[in-house]
Amino acid sequence: METQIVITKKRKEKLRGDDGSQIVSVRMKREMVNKIDQIALETNRSRNELINLFVEHALGKIQIVED
Repeated sequence: METQIVITKKRKEKLRGDDGSQIVSVRMKREMVNKIDQIALETNRSRNELINLFVEHALGKIQIVED
């Protein structure tokens, strides 16, 4: 069974500041961006925050094997 990512709704607030982040550009299919945007609306989280959550989750599940 696949592990799901549970995302809690967040209060709307704007925090700014240096958090050690780096800007990265990624190409995604429009359908994927639309799904992320819908989750963002439902959870009051930014697209950026969700993408970071998704990538962090995926990085914990990576297994590298030889060809």
